[in-house]
Amino acid sequence: MSEDNSPPRTFKGLLRWATTPPQAWGVYLLAIILVWLLSFYAGTLKPKKTPDASPPPVAAPRN
Repeated sequence: MSEDNSPPRTFKGLLRWATTPPQAWGVYLLAIILVWLLSFYAGTLKPKKTPDASPPPVAAPRN
């Protein structure tokens, strides 16, 4: 039999394995979930406060 069910050992073999129909759906869904998790994590981060170069503007007194 020419079909080899052993795990792929090279990057090219892994790429070929990952793009065959049953595995391609799983790889696609895994990539979507990973992108969602990364964007969710990035959205929860607090922005760094930048030091103010000048003091805040002071309102002129009204007459």
